[in-house]
Amino acid sequence: MSETVTPPKIVAYLKPSCGWSGGVRAVFKKYNLAYEDRDIINVPENFQEMVEKTGQTRQPTIEINGRMLADVSGEEVEAWMLENGIVSPNATVPEVPINQPCANEMPGASAEPAPMSFRR
Repeated sequence: MSETVTPPKIVAYLKPSCGWSGGVRAVFKKYNLAYEDRDIINVPENFQEMVEKTGQTRQPTIEINGRMLADVSGEEVEAWMLENGIVSPNATVPEVPINQPCANEMPGASAEPAPMSFRR
């Protein structure tokens, strides 16, 4: 008799564009997992819900089957899912780094935006 595996219920509180958020999305794609992507930047209610559930303001924050993983990288989410039997190991290489901050948070990145120049 074969056992039916119930897919996990995943809610991800993420920024639309951010290295950390992109890494989490890449992990979910690697394992072909459906998830609800809750934008915490453009939808203030999503940010407030995340803060109420976790008591903190950092993202990515992921809820998997009712378990909150706050302020995690894609690498940490993947390790937790493997350790807890949510996914099985696979050799697929994620399409983006799964443990990297946003470009403006990289070591040596300037806090000031780069100057723009236009050619005529």
